[in-house]
Amino acid sequence: MASAIPFAARSSGGITLNVGPPVFNELGQYGPVQSKTCKLMLFSPDGQYFAFVDGSILKIVRTDNWKEVATIQDTKACYLSFSPKSTYLMSWEQFYVTKDDPQGKPNLNIYKSENGELVKSFIHKKQGNWEPQWSADEKLFSRIVNTDVVFYEDLNFEKIVVRINCHKIAAFSLSPNVGTYFILCHVPGASGQPSFGKLFKYPNFDAMQSIASKSFFQADKVEFYWNSKGSNALLLTTTEVDKTGGSYYGKQGLHFVGLNGQTAMVAMSKEGPIYSVAWSPKNHEFCVVYGFVPAKATIFNLKCEPVFEFGTGPRNSLYYNPQGNLVLLGGFGNLRGHVEVWDVTERKMIGNCEAPDSTLLEWSPDGIHFLTATTAPRLRIGNGYKIWHYSGALLHEKNSGLQEELYEVCWKKFPKYAFKDPVITSEKVEGIATSQPVASKQAYRPPSARNRPTIRFSLDDDEEQSHKPGADSQSKASLKQKKKREAKKAKKLEAGEDNREVSAPVVSSVQINLTGDPEKDKKLKNIKKKLDAIEKLKEQQAQGKPLEINQLSKIKGEADLLKELEQLQV
Repeated sequence: MASAIPFAARSSGGITLNVGPPVFNELGQYGPVQSKTCKLMLFSPDGQYFAFVDGSILKIVRTDNWKEVATIQDTKACYLSFSPKSTYLMSWEQFYVTKDDPQGKPNLNIYKSENGELVKSFIHKKQGNWEPQWSADEKLFSRIVNTDVVFYEDLNFEKIVVRINCHKIAAFSLSPNVGTYFILCHVPGASGQPSFGKLFKYPNFDAMQSIASKSFFQADKVEFYWNSKGSNALLLTTTEVDKTGGSYYGKQGLHFVGLNGQTAMVAMSKEGPIYSVAWSPKNHEFCVVYGFVPAKATIFNLKCEPVFEFGTGPRNSLYYNPQGNLVLLGGFGNLRGHVEVWDVTERKMIGNCEAPDSTLLEWSPDGIHFLTATTAPRLRIGNGYKIWHYSGALLHEKNSGLQEELYEVCWKKFPKYAFKDPVITSEKVEGIATSQPVASKQAYRPPSARNRPTIRFSLDDDEEQSHKPGADSQSKASLKQKKKREAKKAKKLEAGEDNREVSAPVVSSVQINLTGDPEKDKKLKNIKKKLDAIEKLKEQQAQGKPLEINQLSKIKGEADLLKELEQLQV
């Protein structure tokens, strides 16, 4: 297999396909697609196909020869998804009704990837839960219809074989097993009653046939995380209001469910939100980033026992490499863009880098390199992407032009085990210097607050060192640094420097261009208002202010708002 790995970048100027490392060049075999209306792109799970939407045209390209195999006209696709074996491509469009067609037309379409043939269309009115779910072998096809889950077998989309209707289902997740299939369901509770996460074995869906059942009070939303074997799963629950009275705005919880019927609640050692959850590709552990800033990152075993603490720091995301021997811990948004690379086996940090203003991070399929990117509409200036070695060396940088906005960057995917486990060493790799100017570390102060004393706050003040659970997390060096910080603070207080800095108004950097259409402009202004509020919340979060669950939910909804904004301005 060639060492150069393809990746795609979508911008306001179109789509470019590139290769690298070790040598970075344009692909040459296809593209670039020069268009201002490219709004979606996607590689299939095994990398066999590349699909993108240009205006009202959906195209499918084979990646072994980079030849177009399908061109689908008159599509208004908002979302795309491939089936697990890349056999089918699914698209979802906004659902509309008119006077001439009060019932509306099917808006969920299934195409054959090899030639673009339309196989089946369904009506799915809401964007939520639009994506059908497949078993890994594509023998089962399932989707939510109202509050039921319906199943089709052997690629026969005309006949519903079985359905889950013993409970009202809000969300579900099909396990990645082959041959034997399991389904996790979120069953919302009635007023004053607990909600449930129920595990069923296909096709035994009677109320008393669940393999496992985990209760949690009034979970308004549940996210499912299966390990790659499909033997265990994690349920991240979110409530808007805490009925126990512990918090007016609600809380989050993480729950474990196993195919052996085992259930447990994952206990966190620090109060605060749960930012990121990820299973190791080796399936024997999972990692969670949680707690008020500076957040903690902890590895848990299958008994939900903590086995390693990465310590605390300005972070809110984590990613295992595909081989499961390295993990990235990143702090994005207003958390500096600091990235740490850890050797999971040796439990030690082997590299780090600074990627300020990053909005995207993704491992390369080889498990050795990763990319960071600054994208619009989150940020409309300083767009571009960088590719790094796990040691923290910058290998490649591509900055967008002044009039160009970068929307997304993604690697071509490969089948499992296409790349061997990388050999991890502490050897330093020679990199390049970034062309971007280094941002000033001095905080902005409005004119009214200048020449006045201020308290300086550091996210590092309360950081905890990495350690095994039960071990003393504070070394002599860290205790010494803590004493120095405390002495410095005391000295400032004695000198009368306890005046707080006046905060400047915080607004989102996202700009909107009004269209002249009153209805569209109203929506654009409303989205802008919400993004400004989210930016203010993120600023407060970066300053260490505890946020409530509904505020954190608003921050998590930023991506959806940016997507909606992009579609309105196309």
